[in-house]
Amino acid sequence: MFDINKIRKDFPILTRTVNNKPLVYFDNGATAQKPQVVIDAITHYYNFQNANIHRGVHALSREITIAYEEARKTIKEYLNAKHVHEIIFTKGTTESINLVAYCFGKINIEAGDEILITQMEHHSNIVPWQLLCEEKKAILKYIPINENGDLIIDELPNLITSKTKLVALTHISNTLGTINPVKELIVKIRTLCKSAILVDGAQAVPHLQPNVQELDCDFYVFSGHKLFGPTGVGVLYGKEEWLNKFPPYQSGGGTIKTVSMHKTEFADLPLKLEAGTPHIEGAIGLAVAINYVSSIGFDEIQKHEHELLQYASQQLNLINGVKIFGNSKNKTSVISFNVDSIHPFDIGTLLDKYGIAVRTGHHCTQPIWEYFEVSGAIRISFSFYNTKEEIDVFIELLKKSIRLLS
Repeated sequence: MFDINKIRKDFPILTRTVNNKPLVYFDNGATAQKPQVVIDAITHYYNFQNANIHRGVHALSREITIAYEEARKTIKEYLNAKHVHEIIFTKGTTESINLVAYCFGKINIEAGDEILITQMEHHSNIVPWQLLCEEKKAILKYIPINENGDLIIDELPNLITSKTKLVALTHISNTLGTINPVKELIVKIRTLCKSAILVDGAQAVPHLQPNVQELDCDFYVFSGHKLFGPTGVGVLYGKEEWLNKFPPYQSGGGTIKTVSMHKTEFADLPLKLEAGTPHIEGAIGLAVAINYVSSIGFDEIQKHEHELLQYASQQLNLINGVKIFGNSKNKTSVISFNVDSIHPFDIGTLLDKYGIAVRTGHHCTQPIWEYFEVSGAIRISFSFYNTKEEIDVFIELLKKSIRLLS
């Protein structure tokens, strides 16, 4: 059973105060809080297991190498990847996308080729492709959005050509909350061209369990810290056929089979793409986080978060002057909004005085705000440990902030 009181006790930070007020944490889109089991796993590593992996014959090194590779298996099962060596550990979503941009671009992008993204992408899924297109003299296109914050999928036949080599799109918008119909999109793209397809799952993984074989994407990327795991660790899933073609993204220790003064032979997957000492405790903590949320169940998580989304949306719509951006019928627990002519930063600052953590600004999605002709907004984003009572507190103090600023 979904027991919110029990769940909240698993997250130590939810007991703290901010400015002498109980913390109300509504910035889960930026990073999720960590359950005690994840914190304990990291502490246990440093207390009793600290050693490097893949290198030593001593007991500590063997033990932690096994734990690290078991973490890879956990992520493989979570994503339903075909092979465990299709899971590459990175620093996070941003590095995963940069890895693909560098390696894929090096072997598969030439002058005149096209890359297709969407208008709702996070900057991390825009800038690497812009740089690649500038370097290779390729062309960057985007799928536009409509007023509801949905992709205009009917534009695909007009955007995709025989020159389209890669399509990169977000699974869930970090700003609008839109859950894109990724499986449907991939089927449509496959009928129009033979491009590779990358899915940015950074905002999706806290809310649902992706099935990469069912989606049939070539790459799927996400960050550990959004999935209740540590910061500084992330995942690149890539189909074996692509990752085998990729040159090393970085080189050095951990990536090699043999090195002479004149030539290097590189290791097989996944080590070829994991240079240097990795974020060992991060990978282990991420696996623990995945097991934790899986024990709660994504169906239960989605049900609870949908109730929070519906309740908060209803309450916000009762406040004069509030405009919500993104009203897709298929949406997760993210709401971006503004209040008349009051600057989002001013409201966010006042809410912080009352212990409420929200995000203000452009949320690293400036093309979205260019479309809506505003500079940014206030964003509240819920997780399964949030409550309707917290929403009530937020609504009351939002109204108070509006009165003070009007």
